[in-house]
Amino acid sequence: MNYYKNIINKFIDKAKLFLDRTAFPEYTVFSFYAILIGAAAGLSAVLFHLSIEFFNKVFFERTKEGLYFLGAAAVIILPAIGMFIQSLMIKAAPEISKKRGVLEIIKSVALRGGLIKFRTTLFHFFAPVICIGSGGTVGPEGPAAQLGGGVASKISTLLNFSDQRRRIFTAAGSGAAIAAIFNTPLGGVFFALEIILLNDFHTPTFSALILSSVTASAISRIFLGNESIFVFSSPEIGSYSYFYLFILLGFLTGSISVLFLKYNELTSNLFKNKIVRLFPSWLMMIIVGLMVGISGYFYSDIFGIGYSGINNILSNSSTWQLVIVLLALKFTLVPLVLNSGGFGGTFAPALFIGACLGYLFSYFTTSITGIPTDPTTFILVGMGASLAGINSIPITAILMIFEMSREYTIMLPLMLGVIVSSTIVQIVNKGSVHQKLLEKQGFKLSSGKETNVLKSIYVDEIMHYDAIILNSKTPLNFVVAKLMESPHHRIYTVNDQGNLIGAISENEIRPLITEYESLKNALIAEDIARTKISKIRSDENLDHALKLLTKQDIEELPVVSPEDDLKVIGTISRNDILTAYNKESIKHNLAEGLSKEINTLDENIVSKIANGYAIIEKKPLREFIGKNLSELRFRNRYGLEILMIKKTAGIFHESDAENKLVMPGPDYKIEEDDILVLFGNDEKIALTKDW
Repeated sequence: MNYYKNIINKFIDKAKLFLDRTAFPEYTVFSFYAILIGAAAGLSAVLFHLSIEFFNKVFFERTKEGLYFLGAAAVIILPAIGMFIQSLMIKAAPEISKKRGVLEIIKSVALRGGLIKFRTTLFHFFAPVICIGSGGTVGPEGPAAQLGGGVASKISTLLNFSDQRRRIFTAAGSGAAIAAIFNTPLGGVFFALEIILLNDFHTPTFSALILSSVTASAISRIFLGNESIFVFSSPEIGSYSYFYLFILLGFLTGSISVLFLKYNELTSNLFKNKIVRLFPSWLMMIIVGLMVGISGYFYSDIFGIGYSGINNILSNSSTWQLVIVLLALKFTLVPLVLNSGGFGGTFAPALFIGACLGYLFSYFTTSITGIPTDPTTFILVGMGASLAGINSIPITAILMIFEMSREYTIMLPLMLGVIVSSTIVQIVNKGSVHQKLLEKQGFKLSSGKETNVLKSIYVDEIMHYDAIILNSKTPLNFVVAKLMESPHHRIYTVNDQGNLIGAISENEIRPLITEYESLKNALIAEDIARTKISKIRSDENLDHALKLLTKQDIEELPVVSPEDDLKVIGTISRNDILTAYNKESIKHNLAEGLSKEINTLDENIVSKIANGYAIIEKKPLREFIGKNLSELRFRNRYGLEILMIKKTAGIFHESDAENKLVMPGPDYKIEEDDILVLFGNDEKIALTKDW
């Protein structure tokens, strides 16, 4: 294996050396790599598409034949078989299985320089293929985007690209895969911009996305044909006096999108917090699979991606009663499949739901009011509005429906429906779907850059050193008294050697209240203390602390010594972390607001920005070079913040032509040519004069 790996690496090194030695401009070389990434992502998307078709035949032809004794009812258990196989995959690779979908690509691009391990990519190739191929009523687009991004990340790693260039190409690979799946190059470009890069419109990034998406779309057309996924008659817009109907349709789809997102969140919490305690996950996945199978037995359009069902609606071959049933089933089943453990995306379900809503709106508008409406037009507008609402991608939705319909006349109605739908979701959800999910996990991302400030702050910077520590033999009445007078959420119990053995909170005391008088002298601390407790070392970061608090659903953690993880030296609470987070966010906002002023700073010149505070530019000390910010512990050692880092300008640098500034994350390594932009009080700034 290593022999072949060495051969591949040598070939890649020689190819890169050839390109470096040629007289090609940097932009030409960059464009070549973008096209290469697009071709690879396009081929992976084609393979993904063909694999779904293959597994669909395996399940619905070969497996169904093996279940001949069940007759037509054999289709009921096919999705359950698929869900069971997925449960085995989750059991075999639990950590990899969690890194699923579009959210994982966003985190990879923003937090890890676009790095995605190839085994993660392989896992998330096969798992969705099995889910969709066995009839799972989800979409292929999210997994396809993850596949395209994973392939692009692997190629970028093999070519030894910098983190910033790999970040660009990973996003480009994701967008290219979407372009290949839908045959919509512009849709792929704006998918990457709106979702993966969170509206990061830097010039080199934009050019890479265009080249990759167009290439991937061309690859898709070669292998899968140039026909649109959806087949329909030419839409008729009708009179402009009836355009308010598209606004009403946008309001309807936006409202349904909000309900879908709330229902999805509800089922997610239900499976994670309650059902998992009552039933094994594999059993729940099988039950959900059977629900899909039963639904598909009566209504076959529910099985799989659902494009055939959308085409039936577009061709007016479905009755309004059938469309209502299909809408209810798709709405109900998709979150159940995904949150129980199934793998897939929400693009296709959003299109399906939108098609149903558009058809029903058109049908009932004409039936009740007599206003002539073209079902095709309203179905397409409903699809775009629902896609935008459920996935927070208004521009992508408009461009995708436009590219698939190839009708200029649809643009204005489509924009009206999409804008209204997106606005309703944004108002109710208070932000985009993906950003809200990231914030729920403790991440705050902006324009595709890392602002997960919690990774740059360490526990010992904000921890409290007044933890209440009692011997495990302490009587209950004394424990209760201490807990009542303590500002902390918990008391920690130790043995005679002073080692942590348990924790007591109000949750442990509450069940004893009714019998407290009889128990207060009979019980001691160790009788009620919780022994399975999470703890955190003082040298770990707040990102890890918040994850522990969230996972355990508690408000406070004991802080232990780095040298001895049984010695409690303090506490840290969720509120402490949020306070630190807000302070650090203010620093980041300050850096962004002063970016233009920072560009004009001269080295070693102090610039006052507030009473008692200033910023200054400094070259890094030699001891800083090659170390990341986590190692340097700048705030602890010098009492200063690194607001930004000035770097040498370059066409493919992270910054655009307007500035040359980088907002560094905790993993950023200081380079020799970097210029540090430091912020702090006047006293600390003055101490840097000898650097």
